[in-house]
Amino acid sequence: MFDIGFSEIFVIAIVALLVLGPERLPKAARFAGLWVRRARAQWHSVKSELENELAAEELKRSLRETQDSLREAQQGFNEGLDEARNRIKREQESLQRELDALDRDVRGTSAQAEDQTASPADPATEREQIEEQSLASSSDPDLNPDPETMESPASRDDVYARGMPVETDSEAEPVPVPARPAPSASDDGAQRR
Repeated sequence: MFDIGFSEIFVIAIVALLVLGPERLPKAARFAGLWVRRARAQWHSVKSELENELAAEELKRSLRETQDSLREAQQGFNEGLDEARNRIKREQESLQRELDALDRDVRGTSAQAEDQTASPADPATEREQIEEQSLASSSDPDLNPDPETMESPASRDDVYARGMPVETDSEAEPVPVPARPAPSASDDGAQRR
């Protein structure tokens, strides 16, 4: 504001010395210093209050922004949750419809079966069912095995060769199977003389 340098201050000090004199100049200097200190203290107080207000305002603004972002996140979460609930409800309704349709089909099939069992059997229909079952059973490999792939039953000699006891009658005693001698450790397969 004012451009005061050293030369201007020196001129003011000389004028004050001439006007006030040497006795009152120190008191006037102390008084001027006191008012300058008070003015500076007041200025710092106002400055710190302004800075505190600005900081509080900045803090409030950041808090509002955080609250807004949390509200948006909560709305997004609630929308996702509502969408998931609706999707689950739609799936539940479609499954219920399918279950009801299956239930109707089962009831309709059981009603038809009851009607067929309650009505007198037609001999021609029974004959056709029997023919279908016999055709199905003749083509079933479990019911009619292929004779080429069947194993032949073991003969009595095969059973003896395998060392298995054979029972011929329920009253007959089993025939003991002769035991073979175990080869010794010193026997290398050559016969001794």
